[in-house]
Amino acid sequence: MLLLHFLSNIYNNKTAIANANAVEPLIHVLETGSPVAKENSAATLFSLSVIEVNRARIGRFGSIQPLVDLLGNGTPRGKKDATSALFNLSLFHENKARIVQAGMVDKAVVLLANLATIPEGRTANAQEGGIPRLVEVVELGSARGKEHAAAALLYLCTCSSKSCSVVLQEGAVPPLVASSRSGTPRAKEKVHLSYFRNQRHGNAESD
Repeated sequence: MLLLHFLSNIYNNKTAIANANAVEPLIHVLETGSPVAKENSAATLFSLSVIEVNRARIGRFGSIQPLVDLLGNGTPRGKKDATSALFNLSLFHENKARIVQAGMVDKAVVLLANLATIPEGRTANAQEGGIPRLVEVVELGSARGKEHAAAALLYLCTCSSKSCSVVLQEGAVPPLVASSRSGTPRAKEKVHLSYFRNQRHGNAESD
C-alpha cells in the first residue's frame, strides 16, 4: 500500500493506477484496514483524485462513506487526506449528493464549530464566506448540524461585532428562534437567543 501511494504521486501514474483496477482494493483497505493502512489508502485516493477522470470512478465504487467515516474517526493524517480527497471528489457533480448522504455536512459543521474557538479559525470562517452556510444549516440542517452551527455562530458573534452584523444580515434570528423551540436540549442551550436579540435591538437603535 505504501509503495502504491508513492507511485501515485507521480502524475503519469495516476490514470494508469486507476485503469489497473486499483480503486476497489484501496476502498476495501479504507473500510477494513489498520489505522496506518487507512491513512495510506486515503492518501492514495487523494492523489488519484487529482485527475478529473478518476473522480467519477472513485466516487462510484463507494469511497465516499469510508472517507467521511475516516474524517470523523481517523488519525490526524488520515483526517487530512480524507478531507483533501473529499474536496477533489466533490468537484465531480455526481459525487455531491453522495457526500451529503454520507453525513459530510454535519461533520463539516462540527469542524467549523471547533475552528471557531480559535482566532485563526474565526478569521478564516469570516473571510471565506462561512457565515451564510452556517445560517443555512441552522435553518435546514439536521438536529446535530443545527446544534453545532449555532455554537459556531455564537463563537463568531461573541468575538467580533462585524461577524455578528453579518450573522444578523443573513437572517439568523428566525431559524435560531425555531431551533430554540424544537431543537434538542443541547441545541437550545447553545442558541443563546437573548444574545442575538440584544444585538439586533442594539443595531436597530444605532441605525
